[in-house]
Amino acid sequence: MAKELGIKKVAIPSAGNAASAMAAYAAAAGMEAHIFMPVDVPQANFIECKSFGAHVTLIDGLISDCAKIVAERKEKEGWFDVSTLKEPYRIEGKKTMGYEVAEQFQWTLPDVIFYPTGGGVGMIGMWKAFDEMEALGWIGPKRPKMIAVQADGCQPVVRAFETGAERSEFWQNASTVSSGLRVPKPLGDYLILEAVRKSGGTAIAVSDEESLDAGIELATLDGVFAAPEGAACVAALKKLLDRGFLKPDERIVIYNTGAGLKYLEAYSTRYPRLSGGEADKLGGLITPR
Repeated sequence: MAKELGIKKVAIPSAGNAASAMAAYAAAAGMEAHIFMPVDVPQANFIECKSFGAHVTLIDGLISDCAKIVAERKEKEGWFDVSTLKEPYRIEGKKTMGYEVAEQFQWTLPDVIFYPTGGGVGMIGMWKAFDEMEALGWIGPKRPKMIAVQADGCQPVVRAFETGAERSEFWQNASTVSSGLRVPKPLGDYLILEAVRKSGGTAIAVSDEESLDAGIELATLDGVFAAPEGAACVAALKKLLDRGFLKPDERIVIYNTGAGLKYLEAYSTRYPRLSGGEADKLGGLITPR
């Protein structure tokens, strides 16, 4: 749509995956891509964006600091800001997840949907899709319990949900290995909270350790190497089953929003490299003769 509308330069603040996607599309469309990322994003995201030819600036701060720079410079530089909820088409793309899950469930919806919630646009998009499909007569009024999953070190939506607030407060000193969840105040927080509450769902936070352990378990059992954001949903599912909030016979969908290969630095903490002697004892090291 940006190309169709004649846009030449696009800019985005991102913790990683949105920047990579924008950089790829901009390269294909012959546009300039300007990306602002926190300095500690996964190296894979930085390299990917640079490889697509984007102009990448690393910022000593959070995604909120990156967003301020885009907002301050976009008029002068002629950038179109494609960050979360700043233009209409991104949410239209995200809502296709809602159509797909309905189609795959034979035009009934699952009982529960877990979504890793940083900016939360995927959840907002799905909620929009459900209303559209009901208006079309494709589905009924029943909705899945929408579960917003965040990290212990950055849980503004969880805090707002628990306190009954309509909007979140800025989360100070946000910190988590799940860079996609490190959003101290989602712009669409009130829409996320509306979906969670109207659906009878909940918001829950898990630790980085729980996320990484769940990611390894998911890979081992199902052959899916998920990003820590998606793995956080697996950890959250266990907690909600233990609490009795969910039942084992419910139809539950977990969305994974990234590849584990982009988070090797985080997962490497679970697999520290062995020294030569230790590896040799385990048969894990072959010394060329």
